[in-house]
Amino acid sequence: MSIAAVVFDMDGVLIDSEPVWEKVRKDYVTVNGGRWQPDSQQRMMGMSTVEWSSYLADELGVAQPADKVAADVIDLMADEYAQHLPLLPGAVDAVRRCADSWKLGLASSSPASLIALVLEKAGLMESFAVVLSTEEVGRGKPAPDVYLTVAQRLGVDPKNCAAVEDSTNGLRSAHAAGMRVIAVPRPEFPASAEALAHAEAVLDGLDQLTADVITG
Repeated sequence: MSIAAVVFDMDGVLIDSEPVWEKVRKDYVTVNGGRWQPDSQQRMMGMSTVEWSSYLADELGVAQPADKVAADVIDLMADEYAQHLPLLPGAVDAVRRCADSWKLGLASSSPASLIALVLEKAGLMESFAVVLSTEEVGRGKPAPDVYLTVAQRLGVDPKNCAAVEDSTNGLRSAHAAGMRVIAVPRPEFPASAEALAHAEAVLDGLDQLTADVITG
């Protein structure tokens, strides 16, 4: 396999955002009359904006229409990032190191506005040739849509792409797209053993994301 591009997930890979998403959405559900469930955060990891806002409204009982849920939660997340951007150790260096050798794409479940905010604050916007949110392709992860579209826009066959992912749904998505899967799982939200089995490499952190790991 000849790798011509590397596609990063954002949440849980470049930024430690899942605890922020969980806090913001849990508080929002509680304030708006819903009932948070123990597995809610795990279930939403990888969902597109339309999918998770509908889940909060329809499944968790938030007393707001889904489009308002989405707008409110995204605004709250932007406020959190404005105060503190939770970059993961080695994230900036890993992206820039990979950008020296390959085309880079970003395939994220975050809305486009938050992706732009994160990349601008981290100084990484210019490193990515293609940046895409699942809200722009319809189906969220574990469907392969976002990865397939990023590969298409990069002009690279998916089988010649390496994907860097952390979550169960993200790993399934990249595998379904036919990419070489590299897992960097977060201990707070561990990926399933079945999803990790799709990975060609499982790393403890982005400092281990070397050229040899990417190319295999």
